[in-house]
Amino acid sequence: MNQKKQILKSASVISLVTVVSRILGYVRDQRITLLLGTTPTADAFVLAYRIPSLLRRLVGEGSVTASFIPVFANYLNNKPSEEVWEFANRLFWNVAVLLAAITVLGMVFSAEFMRLFTFFAPGQPAWEQAVFLNRIIFPYIFFIGLSALAMAILNCFHVFGLPAATPVLLNIAIIACSVAAVSRHFSSPAVSLAVGVLIGGALQFLVQVPLLVRRGMHFDFGLSLRHEGVRSVGGLLAPGFFGIGVAQINFFVGTVFATSGRMPSGSVTALYVAERVMELVMGGYAIAVATAILPMMSHQAAAGDMEGLKSTLGFSLRIVSFITIPAAVGLVVMREPIIRVLFEHGEFAAESTGLTSRALFYYGFGLPAFAAIKLIVPAFYSNHDTRMPVRIAAYSLGLNILLNVLCLRWFFPIFRNGGPAVATVIAAYFNFFTLFAIFRVRFGRMGTLDILASIARSGVCAALMGMLCWVGIHKSHFDSYEQFLPRLAIFGALLVGATALYLGLAWVLRCAELSEIYGIAAHAEPANIGSLSEGS
Repeated sequence: MNQKKQILKSASVISLVTVVSRILGYVRDQRITLLLGTTPTADAFVLAYRIPSLLRRLVGEGSVTASFIPVFANYLNNKPSEEVWEFANRLFWNVAVLLAAITVLGMVFSAEFMRLFTFFAPGQPAWEQAVFLNRIIFPYIFFIGLSALAMAILNCFHVFGLPAATPVLLNIAIIACSVAAVSRHFSSPAVSLAVGVLIGGALQFLVQVPLLVRRGMHFDFGLSLRHEGVRSVGGLLAPGFFGIGVAQINFFVGTVFATSGRMPSGSVTALYVAERVMELVMGGYAIAVATAILPMMSHQAAAGDMEGLKSTLGFSLRIVSFITIPAAVGLVVMREPIIRVLFEHGEFAAESTGLTSRALFYYGFGLPAFAAIKLIVPAFYSNHDTRMPVRIAAYSLGLNILLNVLCLRWFFPIFRNGGPAVATVIAAYFNFFTLFAIFRVRFGRMGTLDILASIARSGVCAALMGMLCWVGIHKSHFDSYEQFLPRLAIFGALLVGATALYLGLAWVLRCAELSEIYGIAAHAEPANIGSLSEGS
């Protein structure tokens, strides 16, 4: 029960600031689409942003965090304070030098990156813009990589609020640079947005420095590849770029295929917006739980408590499924109202809505798998096992590429610009189910039947909720309204009604997750809340 309290309370702190960040992220994306629509310039900006963003997610939300936390947790449990911070300082400067080298190479070889990662060719409208914008944005990797390391250190001390809030600064910087008073000083709105990305990345790291210093970090310069801790992290880090980040690599593979000449113009931006809507939903709680459980599982693995680790993972899978299954149904059923209300403004017209809602339809089916991967892979990493996630990730990536080719060549009339989303979703389910089966065989029973029963109950509740949404959309004649406010009112009423119905059905079916969340939250000790909220 204490572990459940800690997971849910940590996740609640992270979730609160993550929701704020996602809302600002929506405002950011709405500003981007309002200024650029789904034009070639929009595709150029999205491509320029997604290449360093891919590396950011591999580093920031992936390998640095998952590779560093298990080692650092072991140091905290077994080493004196001086050795702990010596390790942290040495790793910090090693990572800083590596990121600086990657940044310089990315800026110098920006054109080569475009040739490698897209079907675009020199001379196409978006080509030169994408190369130029990518050079502006690439230094973002340097700052966000250091921010990820700072976040990992603070998470090990159960400080989640401030690290989780740092993306707010990125969103605010981009929004500020999209305002006419700022953007008019640049050659184009796309350039202004790119500068906002760079400023936001720097702020995400700098805001965490004071709290690190208070914890004991001194930032004394020193490089060491022979340090035991640095070598341990390095052994996990290299495969971690691929293993834990395969979901993001798969998303990027979809972006590459979206640049094909066969795809409708604006497919890159449509795919990006659909993904952002899905992450807006997933980021509210699923990523919060994943962030909270990694330090806990690492401490459990270091203490040899495998039963506790399996219990933590099983509980987290049930809780996240309880949230993501109805969210997935909502995305599938209400895809067009969601896109129209959130984005159909300015340069983002009805045609853009059609492209984006098609991609969102397929992405919605994959929401539970995308969230579950963020839970199962850290379970392997907490046991210092990187080989198996990497191996399955390789199969998953190969499957994704194959399916993208099939969707583009033979099934294009069926899926059209939604083909990359279909391939990504299938690859994600393959990745999760394979890793789950391997984990269960290796470490024994972990309440699989309870997890399946929980998913079944959530599925029944979500299906009935989806039927209500479908009826509500048609009975309200949502499509007949052109003004924003009536659309927003209908959409809000459907959202509130669907949520109330789902929770009511969950109560009737006695879903344990509902009572667990409510009971633990209601009886949480104030001291626990305070300790987990530090830094928020």
